[in-house]
Amino acid sequence: MSARHVSRRAASARPTGTAGILMKRAVAAAALALAVVSMLPGCSMVGGSKNVTLYSPQLKIQPQASWPTVNWPLVVARPLSSDSLDSMQIAVRPQSDTLQVYQGAVWSDAVPDLVQSELVRAFEDSGKIVAVGRQSTGVRGDFVLMTDIRQFESVYRDPAQPPTVVISIQAKLLAHPNTRVLAMHRFDVEVPAADKEIPSVVAAFNAALTQVNTDIIGWTLTTGQANAATVKTKP
Repeated sequence: MSARHVSRRAASARPTGTAGILMKRAVAAAALALAVVSMLPGCSMVGGSKNVTLYSPQLKIQPQASWPTVNWPLVVARPLSSDSLDSMQIAVRPQSDTLQVYQGAVWSDAVPDLVQSELVRAFEDSGKIVAVGRQSTGVRGDFVLMTDIRQFESVYRDPAQPPTVVISIQAKLLAHPNTRVLAMHRFDVEVPAADKEIPSVVAAFNAALTQVNTDIIGWTLTTGQANAATVKTKP
């Protein structure tokens, strides 16, 4: 396992003022350069003397027969997360109190954007909903799906064994525009990796994210439909 520590001290020593703005711009430019090759599930990039492999999840979510077909639009908000997860880095926990990231491998986007994009795509592909979109697209929905990513990491519970990918997402369904919380539920999925190599860990992430998004979509459609009449009659 190749990983480096996430340093709180380094994070607290970020430059401020003009230097901080320039650094943020440089980071944004680097992220954009990585996004250029995000069309491929895993592609190698050369950065100086190091190769960086960019992983873009390719999820295939099958609509379930139990999902209702709904005629109300939905807005999918950008998920909340800790600062350590709001990143393109692939997180790994070698010990219960230590969070690190894999070297030489990153996601194609920051984890919250990755989760949001896959949710929107899956809702669209399901054919079960009249309209769905991000808040930034201007879609006006009867409901808003808000999520909070609690865990999105591989975990070594036994150093001698491959890690287990753990994804935990808290979801809330809100009525729009009064932001009344209709329901909330936490979705937890664990998928063991076949071995300790990064491609196998990423495959486990794909399987876990497929399952958790399937569960979130089914719950959202069912819960929203159960509250649709009430939401449309209340200001």
